[in-house]
Order: sequence, then C-alpha cells, then structure tokens
Amino acid sequence: MASGNRLTHGPRDILLSMLALLLMVGIPLLLFRACTFSPGAPQADPASAPRVDVAAGLSRAQAPFKVRVPAVPPGWQGNSLSSGSVEPTGRVVRAGWLTPDHFIQLSQSDAQLTDLVAAETGTLGLATEAVTVDGTQWTVFPGRRDEQAWVADVSGVRLLITGNATADDFRLLAGAVD
Repeated sequence: MASGNRLTHGPRDILLSMLALLLMVGIPLLLFRACTFSPGAPQADPASAPRVDVAAGLSRAQAPFKVRVPAVPPGWQGNSLSSGSVEPTGRVVRAGWLTPDHFIQLSQSDAQLTDLVAAETGTLGLATEAVTVDGTQWTVFPGRRDEQAWVADVSGVRLLITGNATADDFRLLAGAVD
C-alpha cells in the first residue's frame, strides 16, 4: 500500500497520470495508423462509388404501374436501384444517380401523395412551391437535410425526385421522365 495522504496529490499528479495514459493509447494508434486526421468536409470518391445499370434495372422492375426509364446525361453515374412498399398499400421503384457534384433520386409509385412524400423524405412538410417543366407541374416539398423533393403525377404514376442536386439537374430529370 502506498504511503501518504491522497489529499496531498495535486493537479501536477493528475496531469502526469493523464499524460501517461495518453502516451499508452496514442503511440499504438499512431504506429498502426488506426486513426487519421482530415480537416474539412468528407469527400466522396466517385470512382469508389457503386455502379448500377439503372436503365436495365428499371426495364426489369416489376411494379403494378408503367416504370419509366429516363435518359440521363452521360456524366451521371447510376449508383442505386431498389423497390419496396409504401404504407399502407403503395409500391415504389427507386433509382439514384451521382451527378458531377451531387446526387439525385427518382422514385416511381402508385402510393398516395402524402404517404409517398413521408416515406421518401422522412417529413410531413407542406408544399413550398410549384415548378413547371415541359408542361408538367411539379410540387416542391422539403426533404431530408439540404434536399428538396419534386412530385408530379404523369399518366397514372406518381413521380418523386429528391436529392441535393441543382435545380437544373432536377429539371433535366423531370424532363426525361415526362
């Protein structure tokens, strides 16, 4: 048992103990490069992103509605394709692309408007504006984070575009699915 009163241990002893612990943890981390420091926002490497043949996947999609296959610009890289249900009774087919600087997703569904918007954006926000593209009126809703969602009904199919892409990219995709 150590001699001395614990009340006589001061800030110097605490600092030395902390320094010893920091060295015991820090040296192995640095030696094995178990952690890194990278100031700034995270950067996605498009080359490491998954690649999906969206056109082929949408052509094969099984849904109780006509699934559209939009012709997107050559610089857009397909990176996601999925389908699922929208409660209570709808179905949805989703396709996503990486644009040169952002991402954008097209959801095609037979679900009710409020159900689809809630399922795809995670919000029950009210419409903020209307945008017309090639004669089709799209209703704009708030989305997740810094995203927005454009919704339109085209030939009995409800279309929802979301993502953090530019308004020009939204217009391109909206025009491609009309």
